Amino acid sequence: MSTKINHIVFLFFFLIACNSEIYSQNTNPTDSVKVNANELIATKSLVKNDSTKKPLLEGIVNRKAKGYEKLDQRKKRLTLYNEAELHYIDFELKSGIIVLDYEKNLVHAGRLKDSTGKYTQYPYFKQGENIIEPDSIIFNTKSGKAKIWNTKSKQGEMFLRSEVSKRENDSVIFFQRARFTTSTNIEDPEYYFLAYKAKLVPKKKFVTGLTHMYIANVPTPIGVPFAFFPMTNKNTSGVIIPAPGQNNDRGYFLQNGGYYFALSDYYDLAILGDYYTNGSYALRTETSYAKKYKFNGNVQFRYENQVFGEKGFPGYARSNQYNIQWSHIQDAKASANSRFSSSVNFGSSKYFRQSLNLINVGSNLNNTLSSSISYSKTFPTVPLVNFALAVTHNQNTNTEVVNLTLPSFNASVDRIFPFAKQDGIKKGVFQNINFQYSLKGENRIATTEEFMFKSEMFDTALAGISHTIPLSTNFKVFKHFSVTAGTGFTENWVFNTNEKTFNTTTNTVDTVRKNGFDAYRTYSFSSSIGTTVYGTYTFKETNKIQAIRHLMRPNISYGYTPSFDEYYDQYTDNLGNYIDYSRFENTLFGAPGKGISNAIGFGLANSLEAKVLDKNSKKGETKKISLLNQFNFSTSYNFAAEEFKLSQINFIGGTTLLDNKLGVNFGAQFDPYDLDENNKRIDEFSISNGNGLARMTSSNITLNYSVASNDFSGEKKSKQTVQNGGRDDDLFGAATDLGNQDESLFTKDVTQKTQKTLYNFSFPWDLRLAYSLTYSNSANEREISTNSLMVSGNIDLAVRWKMGFSSGYDFAKKGITFTQLRFERDLESWRMSFSIVPIGVYSYWNFFIGIKSSILSDIKWDKRNLPDPRLR
Repeated sequence: MSTKINHIVFLFFFLIACNSEIYSQNTNPTDSVKVNANELIATKSLVKNDSTKKPLLEGIVNRKAKGYEKLDQRKKRLTLYNEAELHYIDFELKSGIIVLDYEKNLVHAGRLKDSTGKYTQYPYFKQGENIIEPDSIIFNTKSGKAKIWNTKSKQGEMFLRSEVSKRENDSVIFFQRARFTTSTNIEDPEYYFLAYKAKLVPKKKFVTGLTHMYIANVPTPIGVPFAFFPMTNKNTSGVIIPAPGQNNDRGYFLQNGGYYFALSDYYDLAILGDYYTNGSYALRTETSYAKKYKFNGNVQFRYENQVFGEKGFPGYARSNQYNIQWSHIQDAKASANSRFSSSVNFGSSKYFRQSLNLINVGSNLNNTLSSSISYSKTFPTVPLVNFALAVTHNQNTNTEVVNLTLPSFNASVDRIFPFAKQDGIKKGVFQNINFQYSLKGENRIATTEEFMFKSEMFDTALAGISHTIPLSTNFKVFKHFSVTAGTGFTENWVFNTNEKTFNTTTNTVDTVRKNGFDAYRTYSFSSSIGTTVYGTYTFKETNKIQAIRHLMRPNISYGYTPSFDEYYDQYTDNLGNYIDYSRFENTLFGAPGKGISNAIGFGLANSLEAKVLDKNSKKGETKKISLLNQFNFSTSYNFAAEEFKLSQINFIGGTTLLDNKLGVNFGAQFDPYDLDENNKRIDEFSISNGNGLARMTSSNITLNYSVASNDFSGEKKSKQTVQNGGRDDDLFGAATDLGNQDESLFTKDVTQKTQKTLYNFSFPWDLRLAYSLTYSNSANEREISTNSLMVSGNIDLAVRWKMGFSSGYDFAKKGITFTQLRFERDLESWRMSFSIVPIGVYSYWNFFIGIKSSILSDIKWDKRNLPDPRLR
């Protein structure tokens, strides 16, 4: 309690001197009951304004009592009875009875008994965010010292109760037989720690002597000679205690130990490390930063030195793995015309598969790492000018091939309509003529992890700049047909070319890279005409289906591209044949086309929807449902081609069924040309050889189905995300860092809900299915290349028991795909989890039990059997 409460003493002297009005009664119980019935309330301000005198008190003191107020001038006491309250500056005191002895500077506050003998109106003291709810309290208003019986208070996430506590001043409190817990049931917690002596400095620290742990009021052998808990609402630097354990391959270890630096309100830093007795170690740094209405982000760097086996024995090996992640998000309010963002996930291909500490299934099965750092800006001129600068990275973790752009640059000028009227309305061919300008520059590097950050990575770098000016127009003919026509000019600059010669000694073609500026120009013409046709078939009004509508969008296109023979050279092989090649082959933008392209294309897009009676409508209203989202065909015919003039016929389709819970997508390709006896494609139509109109070369279908129990109850479903890659569902398994509360199968809302409904007959669940089938027949092989089913889901086995699973079956390879089982028990203040991958190279199991609260998160037991990273 604040020492400022001693001003209450001056309050009553001032009260007597000014002859303030006070409602008082004697202590006769009968009389007090009468006053209660009349609801006598006394609330007076004890500070009077006087422009000529300095006020005795720093603020306004208010008092209130529902029963009575009694002032005994002989004993120098003021008594507030029944729902008594005192408010002054930043604290308030409420109790059944409050007695102020302003001669001895003492304040007494206690509870009352009701007619049944039960205690009510316990004292309640609040100052700032600190709240104390004891049985009774006595304190000195002058010295600030206090003695409190059966203290109940909350300090951050911790609930505290002590038999007797003494307050030395407004900042130090001593406790005797104090028990503290993170359980919200402070009267009967499922667990607590009993400290025989303790000291609390509010908002700073809580220190205990000998402390034992109790579970269900049963003492356990778990105890510590002393304990220290920081009690602050601000970030505070401090040591992060490591977790000990034992690994069969690497011996004993200490994991996740380090130091946290609370550098400022805008950014922080944590340095963590692991050490294994076989010599393996890991280092991780994590920092987060944020500025309101500007940006926020985080940076992580991870390095591991892994040792396998024993030195001098077979199988001994060392491996270094690293990973860098950076995420930066700019607030939309920060700038209207510019934006900077980053999403970096870069490092060793085997980091997520061989990490000593990180078990993330989604990342283990993900075979790509990608990064992007970009800055874009728009100049609000007329026309608009946009440019963007980006650095990108893409890495295949299986082949360890790395593709980088360092950097890429894009700029463009918005469309210009030179013949449009000033009023902005564009009609006809000439008014719709428009052109624009765009520029793209790129420096592309393709290398492997072996040559990363070495000079060799730049040996095959490709650089270039492309200028593009498209010119187009659009108009209508016969009112219903839309026509577009345009031409495009492109000029490509490159800074390296290739020269080929035939080596008669080795009978091979030698390619020599030549650095230097070179350029080529291309142009083309294209046009298209299309329309929209739809028809509606109406049923009887008594039918559930009222009408079906078929929408068709036919389109015919034409394109012409000349041959750019001037950019081709020749070399002579050992037989004297002249072989054409372009020096621009394998450059950044590739070689220009050789040979005329004079093609006409055909396309037909279809969609089908129905109007049905809405069964939920009481007025007989209708609603639209989609029968086919798309069903599209396309092909083309090249008049200038020497053979195979007609291209493959492609079609794709998709729809949703079962109230949009089942997504269906399918597609196929048909080749109109036949095969010879060696299954080689020949320039003869299949129909000419009596083999049908066309031959199916490939087809595929994918089904995705997602359903949950709350789909039938109207509740919203939460969606899980997986950090560091993988899928946003758990078809490839879920992350299993069980010490992270964000990866719990339970959510806080679900936990609170189950606490209130301990007995019910509902079993919430969710289920996800994904099926994929691909048929290949390009060379008459007639085989199913992929045929797999994946399933994942969660179910509440009982109250506070939850199970999750992920599995599947590959019908083509005849084997079970990645399988994971997850079990979790919500123990109110604790959490217990178990996960297992029973089969495959990723097989492992993990058991965890620990306290949910972050302040006691180090009190846990985590036992795991990890897979051998050398097998991955």
